[in-house]
Amino acid sequence: MANHAYLRVWTRDFSVETMIAEFARFLTTAPLSVSHSSFDELIVQAVEPGETPIGEWDLHAGGYGAPEVAALAAQHLNADTAYIVSAKWDLWSFDIESLKWQQRPEPLELTCHGLEYDDGIAATAGHFVADLGFEHFFTGHGKVLDLGAALNPLHSSDHPVEHTFRQWMAASGNLKEYHAKTRENIQQLLNWIEAIERALPVERSELWSEGEENFEARLDAILAQR
Repeated sequence: MANHAYLRVWTRDFSVETMIAEFARFLTTAPLSVSHSSFDELIVQAVEPGETPIGEWDLHAGGYGAPEVAALAAQHLNADTAYIVSAKWDLWSFDIESLKWQQRPEPLELTCHGLEYDDGIAATAGHFVADLGFEHFFTGHGKVLDLGAALNPLHSSDHPVEHTFRQWMAASGNLKEYHAKTRENIQQLLNWIEAIERALPVERSELWSEGEENFEARLDAILAQR
């Protein structure tokens, strides 16, 4: 299973009284797909993830924006509740088998954690969380964007697909394009964080992934490469 990347956000005044209004502002900042510019689904989950949701709305047909989603969420306003919204955003994606790039809508999941939900997980996981999708959208497949890693076609694995990928990536023009597309994805993410900081009283934010010891440092290193 491919690793996922996440954005976690904490605000200074977060409470049961402010969280739905702030969630609406968080949703407003989301860089939704050009071809898929409304939200897809809202799930309201009480107590903990193992519980049956207390509310579910399929939003595909309604053209729901942030205010409409927040109004639905507000019907179940409790400190022990999480509000989970599904959407799409446009990211550059590299098909390792066809060796082609495509900018396409990818899943984006946005969550608001009530302070008492799941034994207070908001304190460590964030008042607001974005599941950004696959980590490799921002770090590249394997270690190909580590300095020098792509120059050896035999690096890391003898799997035929990866071997072909590394042979293709050994060409400087291909590696340069790979860097450029990945940096575009990273820059979109950083622009979004700036938008969140303008929209909300952010106390702190954190980028985290399942496969990187320091995801933020890895992104900084990729941005610095030319």
